Amino acid sequence: MPASPPPPADGRTRVMVVGSGWRFLSGISYYTCRLSNALSERYDVGTILMRQLLPTRLYPGRGRVGQKLNDLTYGPGVEVFDGVDWWGVPSLFRAVRFLRSFRPAVIVFQWWTGTVLHSYLVLCLVARLLGSKVVIEFHEVQDTGEARHRWAELYCRKLIKPLLRATDGAVVHSHFDREALRAAYGLRDVPDEIALHGPFDHHAVPAALPSSAEPSSADQCRLLFFGTIRPYKGLEDLVEAFSQLPAHYTLTVVGETWEDCTLPAEMIADSPAAGRITFVNRYVADSEVDAFFADADLVVLPYRRSSASGPLHIAMSHGLPVVITAVGGLIEAAKPYAGTTFAPAGSPSALARAIVAATGKAGTRHTDPSSWEQSVAAFTRLFTRLGVVPRADAPPIAGLSAVGRPIAGLSAVGRPIGQETETTASSNQTVPVLSPDLR
Repeated sequence: MPASPPPPADGRTRVMVVGSGWRFLSGISYYTCRLSNALSERYDVGTILMRQLLPTRLYPGRGRVGQKLNDLTYGPGVEVFDGVDWWGVPSLFRAVRFLRSFRPAVIVFQWWTGTVLHSYLVLCLVARLLGSKVVIEFHEVQDTGEARHRWAELYCRKLIKPLLRATDGAVVHSHFDREALRAAYGLRDVPDEIALHGPFDHHAVPAALPSSAEPSSADQCRLLFFGTIRPYKGLEDLVEAFSQLPAHYTLTVVGETWEDCTLPAEMIADSPAAGRITFVNRYVADSEVDAFFADADLVVLPYRRSSASGPLHIAMSHGLPVVITAVGGLIEAAKPYAGTTFAPAGSPSALARAIVAATGKAGTRHTDPSSWEQSVAAFTRLFTRLGVVPRADAPPIAGLSAVGRPIAGLSAVGRPIGQETETTASSNQTVPVLSPDLR
């Protein structure tokens, strides 16, 4: 029987986070860092980073691999091993040594791509031998680009089974994601928690606008699309919708093209409103991000499906109004935000109407309802259920008071009463698929 990790001398539970490093920079890289830093406020945290995910030539953003584009760093309270390469030798052996030295009570794997699966299996085996509990935080079932390749899909579906069998608990970002995960992998008997995505407020945020502030000018409204350009992002819907808007609207599109998704670029070039569109077709550095959001009056995110959105959380951190499609987990993420206007997915005309309706929210800084404290509380609830954290230290489960009684206005699973159906798939998303866009 595996030995349990010894109790820490300082009384703080040891937690190991495993996720994406900075070399193959993506939204998961930022999320792994923000989560590790947040958890370190309550726990002793170590982090193992996946460094070289796959051969560089196979990566959609191959031209920027290894470039220093991030300003965000790990806090001094986080021990970091950077990192593990896909071929394993000697990096995986060094990661195992780091894991054995740290001896966590619980290890939290960030799941977003099958390229890390073989490394995760090794680290999971070692963690179980050390007596650590195993938790997987699911950002998606499988990357949508990988799922297009049958060999990659089969590899992931087959080899993830032993990882799932070793899993003690799971974390997802929404009720929609929970149902999608259970449908895909049958994890109904595994304890899980919903940890709403924390804010991406690590970019500099301009000073708050007064509540009576006006948009940039009386005769202009500046729209922003931000994030990688992929088939499920719906950018082509926005380009078509933009051509239906009055001439005082402008559009800036900032994002790197993935999966040969060139249709939006072609539509921008051919658009009758091309003169009012600025296209920045690359992955921008952290130092540039704030300027794009500071120069926007309204952010438009026309996903055709998604479970989480980094650009949404950047927009909310800047207090900007957002037009976003009502799909997947985005409903739960965006609904509490006063600056949100929902639109149906896949309908350029409806999107155009939603943009016009949301214009009235421009000029007012809206309060971001998300927090990393809420995320840490969700992890603590799960750790408590797994016996890692004393029950007396755990925050109440969403929808229940500390003594287990329902909280007024919330169902027992934490949804607002009467809104249980709002996290189901939209009409163009009939099959649950986890598709996060964290940048």
